[in-house]
Amino acid sequence: MRWLMWFAVGVGSGCAIGAYLFRETGLLIVAAVCLLGVISAAWLSKRMQQAKIGIAVLLGIAAGCGLFFGYDGLYVEPVRTLDGTVQEIRFRASDYNWKTERGAAGDGTVEIDGRTYKIRLYLDEYFPITPGDELILNVQFRLTDEGGASEPTFHRTNGILLMGYQKEDVQLIRGEPVWREFPGVLRQKLKERIDAAFPEDTRGFARALLLGDKTMLAYETSLAFRISGVSHIVAVSGLHVSILFALVYLVTGKRRFFTGFIGIPLVFLFAAVAGFTPSVTRAAVMQIIMMLALMVRREYDPPTALAMAVLVILGANPLTIASVGFQLSVGSVAGIYLFYGKIRKYLTSRLGAAVKGKSFRAKLLRGLASSVAVSLSATVLTTPLVAYYYGLVSLVSVIANLLVVPVITVVFYGIMLGCAVGNFGIWVGTAISLLIRYVFAVTELLSELPLAAVYTESVYVVFWLVLVYGLIVGLAFCKPGRVWPGICVGAMGLFFALLLSWAEAGMDNYRVTVLDVGQGQCVILQSQGDTFLVDCGGDYDQDAGEKAAEKLLSMGIRRIDGLILSHYDRDHTGGVPYLAERIEIDRIYLPRAADQDKILPQLLAATEDSEQIWMASDLDVPLGSCVVRIFAPEGEKSGNESCASVLFQSEKYDTLIISDMNAAAERELLRTRELPDLELLIVGHHGSDTSTSAELVYRTAPDLAFISVGADNSYGHPAPEVLNRLRLYGCDIYRTDLEGDLIFRG
Repeated sequence: MRWLMWFAVGVGSGCAIGAYLFRETGLLIVAAVCLLGVISAAWLSKRMQQAKIGIAVLLGIAAGCGLFFGYDGLYVEPVRTLDGTVQEIRFRASDYNWKTERGAAGDGTVEIDGRTYKIRLYLDEYFPITPGDELILNVQFRLTDEGGASEPTFHRTNGILLMGYQKEDVQLIRGEPVWREFPGVLRQKLKERIDAAFPEDTRGFARALLLGDKTMLAYETSLAFRISGVSHIVAVSGLHVSILFALVYLVTGKRRFFTGFIGIPLVFLFAAVAGFTPSVTRAAVMQIIMMLALMVRREYDPPTALAMAVLVILGANPLTIASVGFQLSVGSVAGIYLFYGKIRKYLTSRLGAAVKGKSFRAKLLRGLASSVAVSLSATVLTTPLVAYYYGLVSLVSVIANLLVVPVITVVFYGIMLGCAVGNFGIWVGTAISLLIRYVFAVTELLSELPLAAVYTESVYVVFWLVLVYGLIVGLAFCKPGRVWPGICVGAMGLFFALLLSWAEAGMDNYRVTVLDVGQGQCVILQSQGDTFLVDCGGDYDQDAGEKAAEKLLSMGIRRIDGLILSHYDRDHTGGVPYLAERIEIDRIYLPRAADQDKILPQLLAATEDSEQIWMASDLDVPLGSCVVRIFAPEGEKSGNESCASVLFQSEKYDTLIISDMNAAAERELLRTRELPDLELLIVGHHGSDTSTSAELVYRTAPDLAFISVGADNSYGHPAPEVLNRLRLYGCDIYRTDLEGDLIFRG
């Protein structure tokens, strides 16, 4: 049934065309072309055996396009008109709700025009909601797919097309869960058992490993997992399902029929409790197919099982093709199928006679070779995806997996046992926590190594990654003995990529980088190897902090000389705690300004190891061959009237950063300070018409204007008046929403 594999490849391609390229009529055109191709290939297939593969793929593309078109037209289109509207709904909770920074959120369903849709509901305040409860309230809808939200969210790939935001009081009707809501009840009971059995520092990991619930997993832990390349251990997928199957297989005495009889419903229940995420659904379908093959004594074919899993998942929701978890899950399994055998064969051939025989040493070496082969093969297809979505390539992932994954099986069984034994669970939890802390220690140690990961913020690292995959393709056609030259070329490529990345920024006498953090601001000032940051915030706190950290790390910078905060709005400061987790900050300059977002205590705690300098008056701080002049805000006024501003000067170049200053504050700055003609102006308040006044532009005469602004933001920034004003005075304008990161070098 290998034709099913090629058909699934085509279906996935058709869904990808719909999700990323075309909509509506474009899909029909692609489907029609594919059908014509099928007819042509069918004629050729009488003469060419290979044409049958083409037929399967083309039929799959046509089916995928048709599936996506039908889903979009019949299911998504009817709710597109709801985006932004306010309507009364009757919400039925399918799970327990949880607290958020601004209230609470919960998942459930709502009926619209006779169809049932999944919805994520955001409430203004938290009160307990259980599966089966119903809420009657007015909400403002937001569609998570194209045609609604300016940036489609990950919710759509999990089947949640709508988000609702409370607009009026809520009427709560208590209810009882029905059968399809039972997994949510069981998941909550397991969470309570885990919380009771495990210490506070390990219960978040226990929840993530068993249930895929990462809400209690510390940011530092998640970061260490990502850098060391073991994030898959807390993304419930094939590893977890295979551990569960191994337990069932052992308990049933390896009897085929009983294994399937018990294992199939148990695996299905496990996937349901984990929320039927794309990764666990893929793993569950493949495992169920394998158990069915065991029951009827048929050969299990992994490619066919993977194809069936892909078809089941995309058949239920074609938008899942855009899910990062789905892509990584399928990519890792496909990589193991394609490359595991070749890598293991090569490794055992290099070990020679040492792996032969039944001695403990031989068995150990064979197991080690298999583990390395699994780790390497699983990353062949997923590394580009991780680099694209997360901006890094882990260089220690093989070592981390060798040290961590063998322990995970024991931890998984221990968590299950801790949940099952009631009051004795605390003893189990205490013992298993020792192993969990071992996992934490290993991943933290590896992630803190200087070259634990490299970052695609550097274009040279991107070129190196392209080189590596070119070598992989080339090595596929080479003899095994020629692998080492390819490895050496890849290692040399990495050396030069890092050398160029680090040298480029360190050798500049004057460098200003405005990062693309969305609707926020983060500016890097550099001179002769010294580095300052001005602000660190954006659309999302974590994204802004990680963007800044990874930009610095890509240049070989693990410590900065100073961080200047202009004011305390979250879009300028929210990323600081995440930045401080990864980058050492020698000094932080804090304005005496109003803290409207109540973020100052968090900032002070995050930078407690840094020298904290309060800006009571103007400061001149040397930076390499340049000077950073910090203009302190005028009093503790509210909002944008109390922003600090920064003038970055060298003998030839001047850059002014006015942050969110309004026109009145700009006039005060011009009145009280002497400003030079500027080579570069960082436009105020993301291009708002309340900033970057005509007087400021006229008096400073900037040659260039950089605007840090989010794409399709709801504020309408940058304002047409500001753009026209800058053009009138001869400024060349560059925007982060159009060009990405902006760099000025002198």
